[in-house]
Amino acid sequence: MSGIEITAEDWRRIKLAGQIVGGVTGTLAGLTALSAGVLLRQAAGARRIIPMAEAPPPRGDGIYGAKFGGKPLTMVVLGDSSAAGYGVHRPRETPGALLATSVSRRLHRPVKLYRVAVVGAMSSGLPYQVDAALEYAPDVAVILIGGNDVTHASARVMAVRYLGDSVRRLRAAGCKVVVGTCPDIGAIQPIKPPLRWLARKWSRDLAAAQTVAVVEAGGRTVSLVDLLGPVFEADPARMFSSDHFHPSADGYARAASVMLPTLLAALGEDDRPALAAGEGVRSLEEAAQEAVNTAGTEVSPAKVGGRERGPAGRWAVLRKHPWFGEPRTWFGHKASVPSGRPAAGAVGWTPADQ
Repeated sequence: MSGIEITAEDWRRIKLAGQIVGGVTGTLAGLTALSAGVLLRQAAGARRIIPMAEAPPPRGDGIYGAKFGGKPLTMVVLGDSSAAGYGVHRPRETPGALLATSVSRRLHRPVKLYRVAVVGAMSSGLPYQVDAALEYAPDVAVILIGGNDVTHASARVMAVRYLGDSVRRLRAAGCKVVVGTCPDIGAIQPIKPPLRWLARKWSRDLAAAQTVAVVEAGGRTVSLVDLLGPVFEADPARMFSSDHFHPSADGYARAASVMLPTLLAALGEDDRPALAAGEGVRSLEEAAQEAVNTAGTEVSPAKVGGRERGPAGRWAVLRKHPWFGEPRTWFGHKASVPSGRPAAGAVGWTPADQ
C-alpha cells in the first residue's frame, strides 16, 4: 500500500472517519449528520461493533521479584491503552507486569513498576505522563503510543514531535527508553477496506517517523506493525479481548515477548548472537523504513568510525527479533532452554514472582 497517494480531500474525509472509529482505547466520538461516503459508512459500522470502554485496566504497580533482594530497578510504562493493558482483568497480564517479571528474572533483581499510561492517550498527552514518570526517578521507560493518533487522524508531525521530546526528557534524566512503535491498526477486524488499507498505510508511516524521532533522541524502538495481525486473523476469539478491538492476555504476552530482548539490551544485558545477514548498520531513515515491514525489528543508535552521523544522516543498527522457533516462556507455559537460564525473549509469570 506504499504507493497510495492521499489528497487533501481524502484527509478531510478520513479525519471525520477517524473521529467516528475512535481510539485504540475504545473511546468513540459521535457520528456527524454531514458525514457521507463509503469510508464514513464503514467507520460507523466499526463503531457499532466496538463497544465503549467499561472499566479501567488493572494497574499492576508494585515490586516484582522481591525474592531477589537488593535495590529495585525502577520501570515506568507510558502511552495509551495498549501500554495500560486495557482488555485484560489481572494485573499480571498487563504489558508492564509481564516485562517487569521477565526483567526481574533475567537480572535477578527486583523491579519496581509504575504505570502512568492513560487509556485514550494520544502522543500529545505524553508530556504530562513524562512529568508523572520523572517523579519516580526511573531507570527505564517503556512507551507504547500511536494507535490513537492514527484513528483520530491527528497531525503526524506533531505526534512524532511530542514523542521525540518525551524520549529526550527521559534520557536527559538518565532513564533508558524503549518504544514500541505504532501497531497496524488495519489488523483490527471491525475496520474494513478501504478504511483498513488507509489505516495500515498511516500506521506504518507513523511508525517509521516515530523510529527516526526516538533514535535521534537516544532511545530504542521495536516495530510492532502486524505482530498480532496474522495470529488475530487465525484465532480472533483467543487473541482479541471481549471488545474485539484490544488484545487479549495472549496478545499482550506476544507483544511483550518481542519487546523484551530490546529492553534487556537497553539495560546492559545483551547476550544475543552476532548480527545475521540482513541486519546491521545503515542510515536511520533506511533502518526505519525496513523496520516497519517486519514485526519485532529493533532500531538503536550506532556509531561508525566513532561518528554518529554519515553522509545519509544518523547511523543506526537494525536487528530482528524472530518470534517463531525461539525457546520462550509465555502465556504461563514453560519452554525448555538449553543453557538452563531464561531465554532473552521469555515472558511469563508465576506466583513466586510476587
